[in-house]
Order: sequence, then structure tokens, then C-alpha cells
Amino acid sequence: MRYTVALTGGIGSGKTTIANAFADRGIDLVDADVIARQVVAPGQPALAAIESRFGQEVIVDGSLDRKALRQRIFTSAEDKAWLNALLHPLIQAETRRQLAQTHSVWCLWVVPLLVENNLQHLANRVLVVDVDRETQLRRTAARDGISREQAEHILAAQATREQRLAVADDIIDNGGSPDSVAARVAQLDQYYRQLAGATHQD
Repeated sequence: MRYTVALTGGIGSGKTTIANAFADRGIDLVDADVIARQVVAPGQPALAAIESRFGQEVIVDGSLDRKALRQRIFTSAEDKAWLNALLHPLIQAETRRQLAQTHSVWCLWVVPLLVENNLQHLANRVLVVDVDRETQLRRTAARDGISREQAEHILAAQATREQRLAVADDIIDNGGSPDSVAARVAQLDQYYRQLAGATHQD
């Protein structure tokens, strides 16, 4: 398999900005969030299975109503376990398929819930986008139009900053200036190209 770097970080850390910066340098991206949407798209077997279990209340105009589904599984551990058992194998299979189709020297696998789902062993390296808690809260509240209290609830449901940093091989501090972040992205890209080349030779 191609040399793979898993990119993760808490909500509001700026993962998308960092991922796009690597993409601008010619690196192929495989995004777990995009795949999670693809496997429940209209016409996919998973969507039919979800509709069969939860009914029309989680479907809007033929598509999955994610908010309604979240509310259903939030109150039922059994429903959440059923959904995870349905979706996780599909997401993992599609992830492997997309990683196998990448063409760049190394590829970036964007996985917001890497630590929560204990997936770090599936990548060659783990890159954590790190910002302080206050920055996370401020960015999340502004981006999603929610209260600080709601943002704190979201943060509380995720892995802690310390848990993410504990599995990190590399870190990007995304609380600094755009120029310093761009320089760090360029530095890491070169480093990963070297590692990928050495692995390929082996």
C-alpha cells in the first residue's frame, strides 16, 4: 500500500485547511468524512438498511437526515451499536479502495475520529493538527453558529488534546500565522516524500 499519513485533530483545529495545503502540493487526499457520506448516499444499500430500521423520519427527499439519525442513536446505545456495525466495515472497505487508487508519492488520510476509533495503527505516521482549547471553542462556535456551551459539549465527546498528542508522530501548531503553518506543511511534505521513497526502496 502507498505510504500513508493519517491527519487528525479536534473540532475547530483546522484539519481541512491543512489537508488542502497538502493537496495544493500534489498530495492525494482520502477523507473519512467524505467516505462516511458516500456509503449512505441515495441508492446505496446502507441507506436502505437505515430506512428499514428507523423509518421515514430519518429520510428527507430520498437522502439521509443526519441530524434526525444522530438524535435517534444519541438516546439508544443499541441503535448506535447497530449503526456502527453496519457502517464501519463499509467505510473501512471504501477507505482501503480509495487509498489503493492514490497516485501521489505518499497520501494523506484525513480521519477526525482516528484516536476515538483506535485506527492509528493503520497508517505509517500520524500527523496531529493542534490548537489550544480556547481556539477550538471559538472557531467551532463561529463556524457552526452555536453557543459556547454547545461547542464545549462537542469537545467533551471527542478524544482529549492529550490523547491525540500521545499518538502523534508529527504535529502542526495551527494557532500561529498562516506563513508559519505553510512553512511547516512544506517541511513535512518533503519529509514524507523522503520516508515514502525509503520505504519503497526497502
